[in-house]
Amino acid sequence: MRQPIVGYHRDEEGHWVAELACGHNQHVRHQPPWVERPWVITEAGRRSRLGLELPCVKCDRGEPRDLP
Repeated sequence: MRQPIVGYHRDEEGHWVAELACGHNQHVRHQPPWVERPWVITEAGRRSRLGLELPCVKCDRGEPRDLP
């Protein structure tokens, strides 16, 4: 199921995590060459992706919302 990004926070290791409208969280790393997400590096880039829909496997599995 696809869910829009509604916000971001950093995890305990400093990696960016997208907060999805469904209440699940998903890491959004920029780790070339495997994952190309240069937009995650800057505040403007992250802001430009608010509303972008990401596939949420936690929704597909029926998992409860992530804890804050």
